Amino acid sequence: MIDEQLARIGEPGRAVVMGVINATPDSFSDGGQFADADAAISFGEQLVRDGADIIDVGGESTRPGAARVGIDEELSRIVPIISGLTARGIRCSVDTMRAGVAAQAVEAGAELVNDVSGGLADAAMLTTVSDLGVPIVLMHWRGPSDEMDNFTHYDDVVAEVVLALAARRDAAVAAGISPDRIVLDPGLGFAKLASHNWELLRDLPALSALNQPVLIGASRKRFLGAVLAGPDGTPRPVSDRDAATHAVSALAAANGAWGVRVHEVPGTLDAVRVARAWREGGAW
Repeated sequence: MIDEQLARIGEPGRAVVMGVINATPDSFSDGGQFADADAAISFGEQLVRDGADIIDVGGESTRPGAARVGIDEELSRIVPIISGLTARGIRCSVDTMRAGVAAQAVEAGAELVNDVSGGLADAAMLTTVSDLGVPIVLMHWRGPSDEMDNFTHYDDVVAEVVLALAARRDAAVAAGISPDRIVLDPGLGFAKLASHNWELLRDLPALSALNQPVLIGASRKRFLGAVLAGPDGTPRPVSDRDAATHAVSALAAANGAWGVRVHEVPGTLDAVRVARAWREGGAW
Protein backbone atom coordinates (compact mmCIF):
# COMPACT_ATOMS: atom_id res chain seq x y z
CA MET A 1 0.00 0.00 0.00
CA ILE A 2 1.09 3.55 -0.67
CA ASP A 3 -0.11 6.81 0.80
CA GLU A 4 -2.64 8.93 -1.08
CA GLN A 5 0.03 11.61 -1.63
CA LEU A 6 2.28 9.10 -3.38
CA ALA A 7 -0.63 7.61 -5.31
CA ARG A 8 -1.42 11.02 -6.82
CA ILE A 9 1.98 11.13 -8.53
CA GLY A 10 1.96 9.70 -12.04
CA GLU A 11 -0.45 7.38 -13.83
CA PRO A 12 -1.94 4.17 -12.42
CA GLY A 13 0.08 1.10 -13.32
CA ARG A 14 3.07 3.06 -14.66
CA ALA A 15 6.34 3.80 -12.91
CA VAL A 16 6.67 7.41 -11.80
CA VAL A 17 9.08 9.53 -13.85
CA MET A 18 10.96 11.90 -11.57
CA GLY A 19 12.75 14.63 -13.50
CA VAL A 20 15.92 16.15 -12.05
CA ILE A 21 16.96 19.76 -11.54
CA ASN A 22 20.37 20.18 -9.93
CA ALA A 23 20.71 23.81 -8.86
CA THR A 24 24.42 23.30 -8.26
CA PRO A 25 27.70 24.27 -9.93
CA ASP A 26 29.24 20.81 -9.58
CA SER A 27 26.73 17.99 -10.17
CA PHE A 28 28.18 15.32 -12.44
CA SER A 29 25.61 15.61 -15.24
CA ASP A 30 24.20 19.13 -15.34
CA GLY A 31 26.16 21.13 -12.78
CA GLY A 32 26.10 24.86 -13.47
CA GLN A 33 23.21 24.80 -15.94
CA PHE A 34 20.51 25.85 -13.51
CA ALA A 35 22.14 28.20 -11.02
CA ASP A 36 19.68 30.85 -12.22
CA ALA A 37 16.20 30.27 -10.79
CA ASP A 38 14.38 31.45 -13.90
CA ALA A 39 16.37 29.07 -16.10
CA ALA A 40 15.68 26.22 -13.69
CA ILE A 41 11.95 26.97 -13.59
CA SER A 42 11.80 27.11 -17.38
CA PHE A 43 13.60 23.77 -17.56
CA GLY A 44 11.21 22.27 -15.00
CA GLU A 45 8.27 23.37 -17.13
CA GLN A 46 9.88 21.65 -20.12
CA LEU A 47 10.43 18.45 -18.13
CA VAL A 48 6.71 18.39 -17.29
CA ARG A 49 5.74 19.05 -20.91
CA ASP A 50 7.98 16.10 -21.77
CA GLY A 51 6.04 13.92 -19.34
CA ALA A 52 7.73 14.13 -15.92
CA ASP A 53 5.35 13.41 -13.05
CA ILE A 54 7.36 15.27 -10.39
CA ILE A 55 10.52 17.41 -10.37
CA ASP A 56 13.26 16.65 -7.84
CA VAL A 57 15.09 19.86 -6.95
CA GLY A 58 18.47 19.69 -5.25
CA GLY A 59 20.91 22.37 -4.15
CA GLU A 60 23.84 20.24 -3.03
CA SER A 61 25.83 17.90 -5.26
CA THR A 62 26.09 14.31 -4.05
CA ARG A 63 28.46 13.09 -6.77
CA PRO A 64 31.45 11.11 -5.48
CA GLY A 65 34.02 13.47 -3.99
CA ALA A 66 31.67 16.44 -3.66
CA ALA A 67 32.06 18.71 -0.63
CA ARG A 68 29.04 19.89 1.33
CA VAL A 69 27.64 23.42 1.09
CA GLY A 70 26.19 25.55 3.89
CA ILE A 71 22.50 25.47 4.67
CA ASP A 72 21.94 29.10 3.63
CA GLU A 73 23.51 28.45 0.25
CA GLU A 74 21.46 25.31 -0.24
CA LEU A 75 18.24 27.14 0.63
CA SER A 76 19.04 30.08 -1.66
CA ARG A 77 19.51 27.67 -4.54
CA ILE A 78 16.33 25.63 -4.21
CA VAL A 79 13.55 27.57 -2.48
CA PRO A 80 12.97 30.05 -5.35
CA ILE A 81 12.85 27.18 -7.84
CA ILE A 82 10.41 25.09 -5.82
CA SER A 83 8.23 28.16 -5.16
CA GLY A 84 8.24 29.06 -8.84
CA LEU A 85 7.42 25.57 -10.04
CA THR A 86 4.68 24.87 -7.51
CA ALA A 87 3.11 28.26 -8.29
CA ARG A 88 2.76 26.91 -11.83
CA GLY A 89 1.02 23.77 -10.58
CA ILE A 90 4.09 21.53 -10.94
CA ARG A 91 4.71 18.81 -8.35
CA CYS A 92 8.13 19.00 -6.69
CA SER A 93 10.26 16.98 -4.35
CA VAL A 94 13.32 18.26 -2.53
CA ASP A 95 16.65 16.44 -2.66
CA THR A 96 18.28 17.27 0.68
CA MET A 97 19.96 15.73 3.70
CA ARG A 98 19.03 18.61 6.01
CA ALA A 99 15.86 18.76 8.10
CA GLY A 100 15.83 22.54 8.02
CA VAL A 101 16.01 22.58 4.23
CA ALA A 102 13.28 19.94 4.01
CA ALA A 103 10.99 22.04 6.20
CA GLN A 104 11.45 25.22 4.17
CA ALA A 105 11.12 23.33 0.90
CA VAL A 106 7.80 21.82 1.99
CA GLU A 107 6.66 25.28 3.07
CA ALA A 108 7.54 26.43 -0.46
CA GLY A 109 5.39 23.66 -1.92
CA ALA A 110 7.46 20.46 -2.11
CA GLU A 111 5.35 17.32 -1.66
CA LEU A 112 8.10 14.77 -1.04
CA VAL A 113 11.49 14.72 0.70
CA ASN A 114 14.26 12.76 -1.02
CA ASP A 115 17.07 12.15 1.48
CA VAL A 116 20.07 10.36 -0.02
CA SER A 117 21.38 9.70 3.48
CA GLY A 118 18.24 7.85 4.54
CA GLY A 119 17.89 10.17 7.52
CA LEU A 120 21.41 9.51 8.80
CA ALA A 121 23.09 12.83 7.95
CA ASP A 122 20.74 14.91 10.11
CA ALA A 123 19.32 13.37 13.29
CA ALA A 124 16.30 15.67 13.07
CA MET A 125 15.26 14.62 9.56
CA LEU A 126 12.89 11.77 10.36
CA THR A 127 10.97 13.56 13.10
CA THR A 128 10.81 16.68 10.95
CA VAL A 129 9.33 14.76 8.01
CA SER A 130 6.89 13.09 10.39
CA ASP A 131 5.76 16.51 11.58
CA LEU A 132 5.54 17.81 8.01
CA GLY A 133 3.25 14.94 7.03
CA VAL A 134 4.85 14.30 3.63
CA PRO A 135 6.33 11.12 2.13
CA ILE A 136 10.08 10.47 2.20
CA VAL A 137 12.57 8.61 0.03
CA LEU A 138 15.19 6.84 2.13
CA MET A 139 18.33 5.91 0.20
CA HIS A 140 21.03 3.44 1.16
CA TRP A 141 24.00 5.49 2.37
CA ARG A 142 27.34 4.70 3.94
CA GLY A 143 28.85 8.15 4.33
CA PRO A 144 29.25 11.61 2.78
CA SER A 145 30.12 12.08 -0.87
CA ASP A 146 33.75 12.96 -0.22
CA GLU A 147 34.23 9.68 1.67
CA MET A 148 31.83 7.21 0.02
CA ASP A 149 34.42 5.59 -2.25
CA ASN A 150 36.19 4.34 0.88
CA PHE A 151 33.18 2.20 1.81
CA THR A 152 32.67 -0.06 -1.19
CA HIS A 153 33.36 -3.45 0.43
CA TYR A 154 30.41 -5.83 0.71
CA ASP A 155 30.27 -9.54 1.40
CA ASP A 156 26.78 -9.71 -0.10
CA VAL A 157 25.69 -6.35 -1.48
CA VAL A 158 22.04 -7.24 -1.99
CA ALA A 159 21.56 -8.72 1.48
CA GLU A 160 23.43 -5.86 3.15
CA VAL A 161 21.54 -3.13 1.30
CA VAL A 162 18.19 -4.79 1.99
CA LEU A 163 19.06 -5.09 5.69
CA ALA A 164 20.21 -1.47 5.90
CA LEU A 165 17.12 -0.16 4.12
CA ALA A 166 14.86 -2.19 6.40
CA ALA A 167 16.59 -0.58 9.37
CA ARG A 168 16.09 2.93 7.95
CA ARG A 169 12.43 2.17 7.27
CA ASP A 170 11.99 0.95 10.82
CA ALA A 171 13.70 4.08 12.16
CA ALA A 172 11.37 6.24 10.11
CA VAL A 173 8.31 4.39 11.41
CA ALA A 174 9.62 4.76 14.97
CA ALA A 175 9.90 8.51 14.34
CA GLY A 176 6.24 8.65 13.40
CA ILE A 177 6.29 8.34 9.60
CA SER A 178 3.56 6.07 8.30
CA PRO A 179 4.96 3.05 6.40
CA ASP A 180 2.81 3.91 3.40
CA ARG A 181 4.68 7.21 3.06
CA ILE A 182 8.13 5.59 2.77
CA VAL A 183 9.94 4.95 -0.52
CA LEU A 184 13.26 3.09 -0.57
CA ASP A 185 16.22 3.66 -2.91
CA PRO A 186 19.19 1.24 -3.15
CA GLY A 187 21.57 4.13 -3.84
CA LEU A 188 23.15 3.06 -7.11
CA GLY A 189 26.62 4.57 -7.38
CA PHE A 190 26.77 5.57 -3.72
CA ALA A 191 29.59 3.62 -2.03
CA LYS A 192 29.19 0.92 -4.67
CA LEU A 193 31.29 -0.52 -7.44
CA ALA A 194 29.78 -1.06 -10.88
CA SER A 195 29.30 -4.77 -10.14
CA HIS A 196 27.34 -3.90 -7.00
CA ASN A 197 24.95 -1.69 -8.98
CA TRP A 198 24.26 -4.44 -11.48
CA GLU A 199 23.68 -6.99 -8.71
CA LEU A 200 21.16 -4.70 -7.05
CA LEU A 201 19.33 -4.12 -10.31
CA ARG A 202 19.30 -7.82 -11.14
CA ASP A 203 17.89 -8.63 -7.70
CA LEU A 204 15.36 -5.81 -7.57
CA PRO A 205 12.67 -8.26 -6.33
CA ALA A 206 14.71 -8.64 -3.13
CA LEU A 207 14.25 -4.91 -2.51
CA SER A 208 10.58 -5.07 -3.43
CA ALA A 209 10.18 -7.85 -0.85
CA LEU A 210 10.47 -5.14 1.82
CA ASN A 211 6.94 -4.16 0.72
CA GLN A 212 7.83 -0.53 0.16
CA PRO A 213 7.83 1.40 -3.11
CA VAL A 214 11.30 1.43 -4.69
CA LEU A 215 12.90 4.37 -6.52
CA ILE A 216 15.77 3.71 -8.94
CA GLY A 217 18.30 6.43 -9.74
CA ALA A 218 20.61 5.13 -12.47
CA SER A 219 20.46 8.11 -14.81
CA ARG A 220 23.73 8.74 -16.67
CA LYS A 221 25.81 7.24 -13.87
CA ARG A 222 29.36 6.09 -14.36
CA PHE A 223 28.55 2.37 -14.17
CA LEU A 224 26.51 2.85 -17.36
CA GLY A 225 29.43 4.66 -18.97
CA ALA A 226 31.69 1.76 -18.01
CA VAL A 227 29.50 -0.97 -19.49
CA LEU A 228 29.31 1.03 -22.74
CA ALA A 229 33.06 1.72 -22.91
CA GLY A 230 34.73 1.80 -26.30
CA PRO A 231 37.30 -0.73 -27.55
CA ASP A 232 40.07 1.22 -25.83
CA GLY A 233 38.25 1.12 -22.49
CA THR A 234 37.20 4.77 -22.51
CA PRO A 235 33.83 5.10 -20.74
CA ARG A 236 30.88 6.44 -22.70
CA PRO A 237 30.58 10.20 -21.98
CA VAL A 238 27.87 11.38 -19.59
CA SER A 239 26.08 13.13 -22.44
CA ASP A 240 25.69 9.83 -24.33
CA ARG A 241 24.24 7.58 -21.62
CA ASP A 242 20.53 8.28 -22.03
CA ALA A 243 19.75 5.18 -24.12
CA ALA A 244 21.34 3.03 -21.41
CA THR A 245 19.31 4.91 -18.81
CA HIS A 246 16.13 4.18 -20.76
CA ALA A 247 17.00 0.48 -20.81
CA VAL A 248 17.55 0.39 -17.05
CA SER A 249 14.35 2.37 -16.49
CA ALA A 250 12.31 -0.07 -18.56
CA LEU A 251 13.79 -3.11 -16.84
CA ALA A 252 13.37 -1.59 -13.38
CA ALA A 253 9.77 -0.64 -14.09
CA ALA A 254 9.03 -4.10 -15.50
CA ASN A 255 10.42 -5.57 -12.28
CA GLY A 256 8.19 -3.51 -10.03
CA ALA A 257 10.01 -0.22 -9.36
CA TRP A 258 7.68 2.52 -8.14
CA GLY A 259 9.66 5.20 -9.94
CA VAL A 260 12.81 6.21 -11.79
CA ARG A 261 14.79 9.41 -11.26
CA VAL A 262 16.18 10.71 -14.56
CA HIS A 263 17.68 13.67 -16.39
CA GLU A 264 16.10 12.94 -19.79
CA VAL A 265 12.35 12.49 -19.68
CA PRO A 266 10.80 11.74 -23.11
CA GLY A 267 12.72 8.52 -23.75
CA THR A 268 12.23 7.45 -20.15
CA LEU A 269 8.49 7.97 -20.37
CA ASP A 270 8.42 5.77 -23.47
CA ALA A 271 10.48 3.15 -21.63
CA VAL A 272 8.20 2.91 -18.60
CA ARG A 273 5.10 2.90 -20.79
CA VAL A 274 6.52 -0.07 -22.68
CA ALA A 275 7.33 -1.72 -19.35
CA ARG A 276 3.71 -1.27 -18.23
CA ALA A 277 2.45 -2.85 -21.45
CA TRP A 278 4.95 -5.70 -21.04
CA ARG A 279 3.80 -6.41 -17.48
CA GLU A 280 0.09 -6.07 -18.19
CA GLY A 281 -0.08 -7.46 -21.69
CA GLY A 282 -1.24 -4.11 -23.02
CA ALA A 283 -4.34 -4.27 -20.78
CA TRP A 284 -4.42 -0.64 -19.60
